[in-house]
Amino acid sequence: MTALRLPTRWAAAWDRVPLRGRLVAVATVLIAVGLVLAGITSTALLQRSLVAQIDDKLRTEGTALASQRVNALRNGLYQTAGPSDYYVRLEVEGAQSFTWRSQSVVDAYGDPQVPALSAAQAAALGGRPFSMDSSVAGSHWRAVAYPTNDASGWVLIALPLAEARNTTSTMVSVLLLSGVGIVLLGGLAAGWAVRRSLAPLGRIEETAAAIAAGDLSRRVRTAPESTEVGRLGVALNGMLTQIEAAFDARTASETRMRRFVADASHELRTPLATIRGYAELYRMGALTGADQVDDTMRRIEGSATRMGTLVEDLLALARLDEGRPIAHQPVDLTVLAADAISDLRALDPDRPARLAPLEPSGTAGATLVLGDDARLRQVVGNLVGNVVQHTPAGTPVEIAVGTARGVGIIEVRDHGPGIDPEHAARVFERFYRVDASRTRESGGAGLGMAIVAAIVSAHSGQVTLAQTPGGGTTVRVVLPAAPAAAVPDEGEEQDETDPVHGPPVADRTDRSPLTRPDAPAADPAAEGDRADHPREAADRA
Repeated sequence: MTALRLPTRWAAAWDRVPLRGRLVAVATVLIAVGLVLAGITSTALLQRSLVAQIDDKLRTEGTALASQRVNALRNGLYQTAGPSDYYVRLEVEGAQSFTWRSQSVVDAYGDPQVPALSAAQAAALGGRPFSMDSSVAGSHWRAVAYPTNDASGWVLIALPLAEARNTTSTMVSVLLLSGVGIVLLGGLAAGWAVRRSLAPLGRIEETAAAIAAGDLSRRVRTAPESTEVGRLGVALNGMLTQIEAAFDARTASETRMRRFVADASHELRTPLATIRGYAELYRMGALTGADQVDDTMRRIEGSATRMGTLVEDLLALARLDEGRPIAHQPVDLTVLAADAISDLRALDPDRPARLAPLEPSGTAGATLVLGDDARLRQVVGNLVGNVVQHTPAGTPVEIAVGTARGVGIIEVRDHGPGIDPEHAARVFERFYRVDASRTRESGGAGLGMAIVAAIVSAHSGQVTLAQTPGGGTTVRVVLPAAPAAAVPDEGEEQDETDPVHGPPVADRTDRSPLTRPDAPAADPAAEGDRADHPREAADRA
């Protein structure tokens, strides 16, 4: 069990070591292992080289000695003609052996333990060097043996290996000391390099901690993108930007949702309170006369109507927010504008209203766009209805229609007091009213312009506000123009209305939302078949 637990404990301990410590430890171990391998290899090569040099010397001297005659060799050795550091032994069969050695060398390294050889065995060695033990423990000799020239004996010459081994030991000591120093310096250098390399990761850690604490605006100080840490920093900054944007969007969405719920609750509370109050009066018997009961029922009905209108508007916005598909059929903005002018004249005969070209020097003509006829009528109706409700009586109204660069444009211009720039950017928000003190009867719930913006956005268009020259407000709606292939031929259009005056105004007022600027989207099926000709629309205008 212990043998199995130890590796697990070591692994757990290693896992607890910081990355910086791991890298330094790995680098230090690698340096140490490399130095050990290099030292072993160098020592082995050095020792082999030194022994090879000794072997070369022995072969040279041994060959020279073996080539001499025995008598000459013996006489030469007697005369101390042999090399001073060598150990030489001459063995002749049937004669006394002769040994020459340097006393100082023997005292230092002892006598070699020469094996018993014969001339045949010496000849079999072929001059190959071999090692011999010494009479001194730890000392060794290197020797070669050759047969004499007359094959009557053999001669052996040897040298001690102590000097080679001393040199090797010295080399090992030097390598060991230098290796320890190199390992220490390498560990310090590795620690400095790792600390410098991982410093950006430390900054990333600090930034992440600050972000976790709630500071989403913090960013990582990036290194050069050619490095891994630099690319990581760039990727993290991009991710943090998206996260911050997502949090901001969620916060804004939650804020809008809370405001929306609060406004909707407030708008619904007033008619509900009215209905409940009058119902309690009726239940308590406070309404004694028939006139009081009729007035109460009328007020209850009006409150219920306002509440139903608000609910319908909310449902219309919810459907638009869901992104439900809408019809994409050719719709003539000139026809919509002419119908709106006619309805406005029927509702407010004292208000000047006219259909005008988009450019002062242009002419009014067919302006075909792709969209839903009922939805686009609601847009125009809401815009004109806002002019009626929020401008003084008798204020002129103009509806301009035209095309420009592949888009259809319709503008509703009034010459009233206009809208302050601080409110112009928010008029398309839901439940937003420029004058918050307006009553519900005169000011509406603040959903008309929001419905306009939602419908135009569903048609891939744009709606903007601008100041009318001379005073007032201009609402500009831009919609994608219908392609030429989608435009029906003029001869194919049929209209049962009067080609000059068009249908009576009373026949068209029930299909226009001008009576209520915050009107919900009309049911396309209730619109009926509408085939107004552009020329007729211009004539009616």
